[in-house]
Amino acid sequence: MDIIIYVAVGFLFGGVISWFLLQQILKKKTAKIKKEAEAEGEVIKKDKILQAKERFLQLKAEHEGQVNARNQKIQASESKLRDKQTAFNQTQNEFNKVKRETENLQNRLNKQIATFEQKQEDAERKQEELEKLHKQEVEQLEAISGLSAEDAKERLIESLKDEARSEAISLVNEIIDEAKMSANKEAKRIVVQTIQRVATETAIENSVTIFHIDSDEVKGRIIGREGRNIRALEAATGVEFIVDDTPEAIVLSGFDPIRREIARLALHQLVSDGRIHPARIEEVVNKVRRQLEDEIIETGKRTTIDLGVHGLHPELVRMVGRMKYRSSYGQNLLQHSRETANLCAIMASELGLDPKKAKRAGLLHDIGKVADEEPELPHAIYGMKLAEKFKEKPDVCNAIGAHHEEIEMNTMIAPIVQVCDAISGARPGARREIVEAYIKRLKDLENLALSYDGVNKTYAIQAGRELRVIVGAEKVSDKDAEKLSFDIAKKIQDEMTYPGQVKITVIRETRAVQYAK
Repeated sequence: MDIIIYVAVGFLFGGVISWFLLQQILKKKTAKIKKEAEAEGEVIKKDKILQAKERFLQLKAEHEGQVNARNQKIQASESKLRDKQTAFNQTQNEFNKVKRETENLQNRLNKQIATFEQKQEDAERKQEELEKLHKQEVEQLEAISGLSAEDAKERLIESLKDEARSEAISLVNEIIDEAKMSANKEAKRIVVQTIQRVATETAIENSVTIFHIDSDEVKGRIIGREGRNIRALEAATGVEFIVDDTPEAIVLSGFDPIRREIARLALHQLVSDGRIHPARIEEVVNKVRRQLEDEIIETGKRTTIDLGVHGLHPELVRMVGRMKYRSSYGQNLLQHSRETANLCAIMASELGLDPKKAKRAGLLHDIGKVADEEPELPHAIYGMKLAEKFKEKPDVCNAIGAHHEEIEMNTMIAPIVQVCDAISGARPGARREIVEAYIKRLKDLENLALSYDGVNKTYAIQAGRELRVIVGAEKVSDKDAEKLSFDIAKKIQDEMTYPGQVKITVIRETRAVQYAK
């Protein structure tokens, strides 16, 4: 029992000693950690102080830079202010000088006004004296003639009316002839020089294309078994293939030149390759269609480069290329537009205007005819809207829209485009006019003259370039015939559209018929 007590006391004593030693060790470690922390804190404190000093120096430098910049601005402002003050002083001196000169002029002007008023008073006195003398002379004339002044005026006016009317018509005709001689001479010179400087081909497009083949044996392969190949060709291209007894030829018929060209190129590839069946036909047609679209864009680019027209929208370039496969009254549209553009540039140069802008308007004047969709507007108005859509300049847009007088012409380029379009379309060999439209124009010309009183018959001759009007001698006098020709010519100018000029000849025939019995 005692041993257990001793052992317990020993363990207790050992635990106390261990606890005491542990406390001493912890105190030493705590003191060491505290010293290390204090040392590390001192280092961090020094680093922060250094960073704060560096930041302070940096802010100080920036502040000094800003202060220097502000000082420079202030010095520049003071310099400008001194310059303005100097200029203001000079202006003030000049103003004072002008003011003194104005006062001198005002004094001279007042003297001249006084002199003029004096002269005016003298003139008024003389006018009163003249009126008194005139009144006395009128009274003496009335006493001699037995007529009042009003009656004499009326008789004189009535006697001069017919003579004045006749002389007025003659004078108008003389003035018009003289103006035509001088204006036509200059206009013809410009037009002739313009036409002489443009060389162009005469290209006529039809609604059919002839495809030549080496032998008639190829026709059977093109038709295919029970006509399946030719039906596939027509379905893929939208063009009618006419295979008849014509030797070594197949006719491609269609109103759209682009479709006919796709059909021709596709048929050429199929015949060259030798494999002709519906699947191959569809593949070749799609390939040719893509190739033709690339060729259209390339044609547009080449045309704009040749003409020196730059900066066109890509869509407008594509439309220019499509003109190659479009015809107007048998005239190739691209050739017509190129010709019109060159004519516009030359005529604008002759008249002292901008040839590049005129050439641009001439090239684009018919783009309304080659749009992807079919608009309800006239092609000139639709072309103008397309040009506006693709950011063309207002004067170019106006020239496009006004070349058929569907809107008002606002620039000098517009009449040039109109004239050059007419020159290109009216030159010999350029277009083939539809017979029905040609006959209708001649009938309208004759009916216009028949609407006047006293006209018995009318004849449009020389392809509508001359109109002969036969009037009755009992209804129309010689003087009236001259006035009638003038009125008909003016009405034709106002109401009709025609190429060149129309000569109006009024024929008044008097017949005396008697019978010998």
